[in-house]
Amino acid sequence: MIENNEQKEMPRSGGNGFALLFKQCFCVPLVFLVCLNTMIHSSLGNEPLSSGVITGAERLVASNFAAIAGKRVGLVSNHTGLVHGEHIADVLHKAQNVELAAIFAPEHGFRGAVEAGAAVRDGVDTKTGVPVFSLYGRSKKPTKRMLRNIDVFVFDIQDIGVRFYTYISTMGLAMQAAAEAKIPFIVLDRPNPLGGEYVSGFVLKPRYRSFVGQYPIPIVHGLTVGELARMIKEQKWLKGLESLKLSVVKMQGWERSMRWPKTKRTWVATSPNIPTFESALAYPGIGIVGETQLVNEGRGTPTPFTVFGAPWLNSQRVAKRLNAIGLPGVTFKVTKYKPVSIPRVAANPRFVGRPIKGVRVVVTDVKRFQPLETGIHVLSLLIAEARVLRVRSMFANLAMFHRIAGTERLHRMLVNGAPGNAIIAAWRSEVSSFRATRTPYLLY
Repeated sequence: MIENNEQKEMPRSGGNGFALLFKQCFCVPLVFLVCLNTMIHSSLGNEPLSSGVITGAERLVASNFAAIAGKRVGLVSNHTGLVHGEHIADVLHKAQNVELAAIFAPEHGFRGAVEAGAAVRDGVDTKTGVPVFSLYGRSKKPTKRMLRNIDVFVFDIQDIGVRFYTYISTMGLAMQAAAEAKIPFIVLDRPNPLGGEYVSGFVLKPRYRSFVGQYPIPIVHGLTVGELARMIKEQKWLKGLESLKLSVVKMQGWERSMRWPKTKRTWVATSPNIPTFESALAYPGIGIVGETQLVNEGRGTPTPFTVFGAPWLNSQRVAKRLNAIGLPGVTFKVTKYKPVSIPRVAANPRFVGRPIKGVRVVVTDVKRFQPLETGIHVLSLLIAEARVLRVRSMFANLAMFHRIAGTERLHRMLVNGAPGNAIIAAWRSEVSSFRATRTPYLLY
């Protein structure tokens, strides 16, 4: 939930209208499911014809596909790849001077309706008749078979600027496959919703490299996908990219200081559990909170990642302590909720059907809010609360927690009772070094 003057610039899926939806949906469970499904898909096709920021995809179309004219295109995209309300795949399919030869689908599928972690299947796009190859199934990297009859790769996906959000891993592996096949790779750039100035978190250690963390970058990297692609190639973070012909179609009108509301673009649910910018904004921190095994992070509700809680939690004490810290741009309110099963969104959320004693994260200033730092303070207090109440097994899947954190240091500091400020201070030198390294690759 966001409460501040920036709210006037929030997309229609957020703000007070979303709070009203939350109240209505929780009153009637069946209505809740219908509301949530409508909320996730309602923004598709509603992209404004005029926007403060012009995306790389819009610039490519405006150029009459000059960069790919006469080519057979392999498109890496999903439901977020919109151009003035129409999907980039449909635009390419209708174009007279290019051929859409294949579509490659990341986690959640080409139309964005597959739950997190669920395998995506190969198929045929019913609207264009073009084959769809899964990059989140048997193979997460395009195979030689998939690359037949392709002259150029085009990547167009709205990312959210967080290392463990898997679209950027898909991009890197597609770049690697393109290099091996000697196929040019073009990134159609889109805004980083968290802005280009906010960088935070431990840098990934090589031993924890996985599909939820491919690159030695902080948890919040402050790069657009185009900038990150340039960095992946030139820093040699994946093998064999030296020969890759990489280009980026830049945006117009985007500035590093812009968080999503300032772009004046309509939010499209980037995945089933990121239905609004509010969820995307809170995700870096509360997403990590959700990696503990005895806390619900809002899955199974209309507001994922903007609320957290557990049946065992003393939510009043936690909210009071969080508010006493005085974190910038945020306040915390006690709440109660009951996670429900939502097909294709959160089929089995933690504590499904059980009353939750929760805390709502209320953003009061979008610009000043620091989502990862907020999540770290939440984690530290939750671990302390669990210790007082003798709640055990908070980290049942410790290997995954390390992969998400990118290091074992976060877990070690938490179990040793380190306060949030000490944990945040521990990554500052890593962030400073990364900022210096990324400078040559910035496009804006």
